[in-house]
Amino acid sequence: MKKVVIDKTIKLIKENGNYTDEKLAEIKYGLEGLYLTISKLIIIALLAWLLGIFKEVVIFLIIYNVIRTTSFGLHATKSWICLLSSTIIFIGFPIICKYLIFNNYIKLIIGLILILFIYMNSPADTHKRPIVNPKRRLFFKYSSTFIAIIFVYCSILLNDNFLSNCFILSLLVQSFMISPTVYKIFKLPYNNYINYLANNNI
Repeated sequence: MKKVVIDKTIKLIKENGNYTDEKLAEIKYGLEGLYLTISKLIIIALLAWLLGIFKEVVIFLIIYNVIRTTSFGLHATKSWICLLSSTIIFIGFPIICKYLIFNNYIKLIIGLILILFIYMNSPADTHKRPIVNPKRRLFFKYSSTFIAIIFVYCSILLNDNFLSNCFILSLLVQSFMISPTVYKIFKLPYNNYINYLANNNI
Protein backbone atom coordinates (compact mmCIF):
# COMPACT_ATOMS: atom_id res chain seq x y z
CA MET A 1 0.00 0.00 0.00
CA LYS A 2 2.78 2.42 0.96
CA LYS A 3 4.69 1.78 -2.28
CA VAL A 4 1.60 2.33 -4.42
CA VAL A 5 0.70 5.63 -2.73
CA ILE A 6 4.25 7.02 -2.83
CA ASP A 7 4.95 5.89 -6.41
CA LYS A 8 1.72 7.49 -7.68
CA THR A 9 2.50 10.70 -5.79
CA ILE A 10 6.04 10.86 -7.21
CA LYS A 11 4.68 10.22 -10.71
CA LEU A 12 2.20 13.10 -10.27
CA ILE A 13 4.99 15.40 -9.05
CA LYS A 14 7.23 14.49 -12.00
CA GLU A 15 4.42 15.22 -14.46
CA ASN A 16 3.71 18.64 -12.97
CA GLY A 17 7.21 19.91 -12.24
CA ASN A 18 10.81 19.93 -13.36
CA TYR A 19 12.84 18.19 -10.66
CA THR A 20 16.26 16.57 -10.66
CA ASP A 21 16.65 12.93 -9.64
CA GLU A 22 18.33 14.09 -6.44
CA LYS A 23 15.42 16.37 -5.58
CA LEU A 24 12.90 13.63 -6.34
CA ALA A 25 14.82 11.29 -4.03
CA GLU A 26 14.55 13.89 -1.26
CA ILE A 27 10.83 14.30 -1.90
CA LYS A 28 10.34 10.52 -1.88
CA TYR A 29 12.20 10.25 1.43
CA GLY A 30 9.97 12.93 2.91
CA LEU A 31 6.82 11.26 1.60
CA GLU A 32 7.85 7.92 3.08
CA GLY A 33 8.35 9.56 6.45
CA LEU A 34 5.01 11.35 6.21
CA TYR A 35 3.16 8.18 5.20
CA LEU A 36 4.67 6.19 8.07
CA THR A 37 3.94 8.96 10.56
CA ILE A 38 0.30 9.31 9.54
CA SER A 39 -0.39 5.56 9.42
CA LYS A 40 1.39 5.07 12.75
CA LEU A 41 -0.61 7.88 14.40
CA ILE A 42 -3.90 6.44 13.12
CA ILE A 43 -3.12 3.03 14.62
CA ILE A 44 -1.94 4.48 17.93
CA ALA A 45 -4.93 6.83 18.15
CA LEU A 46 -7.35 3.98 17.46
CA LEU A 47 -5.72 1.76 20.08
CA ALA A 48 -5.68 4.63 22.60
CA TRP A 49 -9.39 5.25 22.00
CA LEU A 50 -10.19 1.57 22.49
CA LEU A 51 -8.24 1.57 25.77
CA GLY A 52 -9.92 4.78 26.95
CA ILE A 53 -6.66 6.76 27.19
CA PHE A 54 -6.91 8.91 24.06
CA LYS A 55 -6.51 12.23 25.91
CA GLU A 56 -3.51 10.95 27.89
CA VAL A 57 -1.79 9.66 24.74
CA VAL A 58 -2.29 12.98 22.93
CA ILE A 59 -0.85 14.92 25.87
CA PHE A 60 2.21 12.66 26.14
CA LEU A 61 2.74 12.81 22.36
CA ILE A 62 2.71 16.61 22.37
CA ILE A 63 5.07 16.92 25.33
CA TYR A 64 7.46 14.29 23.98
CA ASN A 65 7.64 15.81 20.51
CA VAL A 66 8.68 19.17 21.94
CA ILE A 67 11.99 17.70 23.17
CA ARG A 68 12.26 15.34 20.20
CA THR A 69 12.08 18.26 17.75
CA THR A 70 15.39 19.75 18.91
CA SER A 71 17.33 16.72 20.14
CA PHE A 72 16.30 14.33 17.33
CA GLY A 73 17.34 10.70 17.94
CA LEU A 74 17.41 7.32 16.27
CA HIS A 75 14.87 6.09 13.75
CA ALA A 76 13.95 2.45 13.29
CA THR A 77 15.36 0.81 10.17
CA LYS A 78 12.11 -1.01 9.41
CA SER A 79 8.56 0.34 9.46
CA TRP A 80 7.21 -2.55 11.58
CA ILE A 81 9.89 -1.91 14.22
CA CYS A 82 8.95 1.78 14.21
CA LEU A 83 5.26 0.93 14.65
CA LEU A 84 5.93 -1.58 17.42
CA SER A 85 8.30 0.67 19.39
CA SER A 86 6.06 3.73 18.94
CA THR A 87 3.02 1.79 20.14
CA ILE A 88 4.88 0.55 23.22
CA ILE A 89 6.13 4.07 24.03
CA PHE A 90 3.02 6.11 23.28
CA ILE A 91 0.55 3.66 24.76
CA GLY A 92 2.66 2.25 27.57
CA PHE A 93 4.14 5.45 29.00
CA PRO A 94 0.84 7.37 29.28
CA ILE A 95 -0.52 4.41 31.27
CA ILE A 96 2.57 4.50 33.51
CA CYS A 97 2.16 8.28 33.91
CA LYS A 98 -1.37 7.78 35.22
CA TYR A 99 -0.36 5.53 38.09
CA LEU A 100 3.29 6.26 38.90
CA ILE A 101 3.88 8.28 42.07
CA PHE A 102 7.25 9.52 43.33
CA ASN A 103 8.24 12.61 45.30
CA ASN A 104 9.85 15.82 44.07
CA TYR A 105 13.29 14.97 45.46
CA ILE A 106 13.44 11.86 43.30
CA LYS A 107 12.17 13.84 40.31
CA LEU A 108 14.86 16.48 40.88
CA ILE A 109 17.66 13.90 41.07
CA ILE A 110 16.40 12.04 37.97
CA GLY A 111 15.77 15.35 36.20
CA LEU A 112 19.30 16.66 36.79
CA ILE A 113 20.77 13.44 35.41
CA LEU A 114 18.51 13.64 32.34
CA ILE A 115 19.38 17.31 31.73
CA LEU A 116 23.07 16.38 31.73
CA PHE A 117 22.38 13.44 29.42
CA ILE A 118 20.41 15.63 27.01
CA TYR A 119 23.21 18.22 27.00
CA MET A 120 25.91 15.61 26.35
CA ASN A 121 24.16 13.68 23.58
CA SER A 122 21.91 16.07 21.67
CA PRO A 123 21.42 16.54 18.85
CA ALA A 124 21.66 12.88 17.80
CA ASP A 125 21.35 12.70 14.02
CA THR A 126 20.91 9.80 11.61
CA HIS A 127 23.05 8.65 8.69
CA LYS A 128 20.32 9.71 6.25
CA ARG A 129 20.01 13.20 7.75
CA PRO A 130 23.28 14.24 9.39
CA ILE A 131 23.29 17.65 11.12
CA VAL A 132 26.49 19.02 9.63
CA ASN A 133 26.38 22.75 10.33
CA PRO A 134 28.21 23.50 13.63
CA LYS A 135 25.96 26.49 14.43
CA ARG A 136 22.83 24.37 13.95
CA ARG A 137 24.28 21.65 16.18
CA LEU A 138 24.98 24.17 18.93
CA PHE A 139 21.53 25.70 18.56
CA PHE A 140 19.85 22.31 18.89
CA LYS A 141 22.08 21.33 21.84
CA TYR A 142 21.33 24.49 23.82
CA SER A 143 17.65 24.45 22.84
CA SER A 144 17.31 20.83 23.95
CA THR A 145 19.06 21.55 27.24
CA PHE A 146 16.84 24.58 27.91
CA ILE A 147 13.70 22.55 27.14
CA ALA A 148 14.93 19.76 29.43
CA ILE A 149 15.39 22.28 32.27
CA ILE A 150 11.86 23.61 31.71
CA PHE A 151 10.49 20.05 31.67
CA VAL A 152 12.12 19.20 35.00
CA TYR A 153 10.88 22.47 36.50
CA CYS A 154 7.32 21.73 35.29
CA SER A 155 7.51 18.18 36.59
CA ILE A 156 8.37 19.42 40.09
CA LEU A 157 6.06 22.44 40.06
CA LEU A 158 2.85 20.83 38.77
CA ASN A 159 0.37 19.34 41.22
CA ASP A 160 -1.23 17.20 38.50
CA ASN A 161 0.49 13.81 38.89
CA PHE A 162 -0.15 12.69 35.30
CA LEU A 163 1.24 15.87 33.71
CA SER A 164 4.17 15.92 36.10
CA ASN A 165 5.07 12.37 35.12
CA CYS A 166 4.65 13.14 31.41
CA PHE A 167 7.35 15.81 31.56
CA ILE A 168 9.93 13.70 33.38
CA LEU A 169 9.20 10.44 31.54
CA SER A 170 9.26 12.09 28.12
CA LEU A 171 12.80 13.21 28.96
CA LEU A 172 13.63 9.66 30.02
CA VAL A 173 12.37 8.24 26.72
CA GLN A 174 14.25 10.85 24.69
CA SER A 175 17.46 10.27 26.64
CA PHE A 176 17.15 6.64 25.58
CA MET A 177 16.53 7.63 21.95
CA ILE A 178 19.69 9.77 21.72
CA SER A 179 21.98 7.45 23.67
CA PRO A 180 25.16 6.28 21.88
CA THR A 181 24.72 2.92 23.61
CA VAL A 182 21.24 2.47 22.13
CA TYR A 183 22.53 3.39 18.67
CA LYS A 184 25.17 0.69 19.14
CA ILE A 185 22.61 -1.88 20.31
CA PHE A 186 20.56 -1.32 17.15
CA LYS A 187 23.76 -1.31 15.05
CA LEU A 188 23.20 2.23 13.82
CA PRO A 189 26.02 4.75 13.20
CA TYR A 190 26.39 7.54 15.75
CA ASN A 191 27.79 11.08 15.25
CA ASN A 192 26.82 10.83 11.62
CA TYR A 193 27.89 14.40 10.86
CA ILE A 194 31.53 13.36 11.47
CA ASN A 195 31.24 10.53 8.95
CA TYR A 196 29.55 12.87 6.48
CA LEU A 197 32.32 15.45 6.75
CA ALA A 198 35.02 12.80 6.42
CA ASN A 199 33.42 11.13 3.39
CA ASN A 200 32.94 14.48 1.64
CA ASN A 201 36.40 15.81 2.58
CA ILE A 202 34.93 18.85 4.32
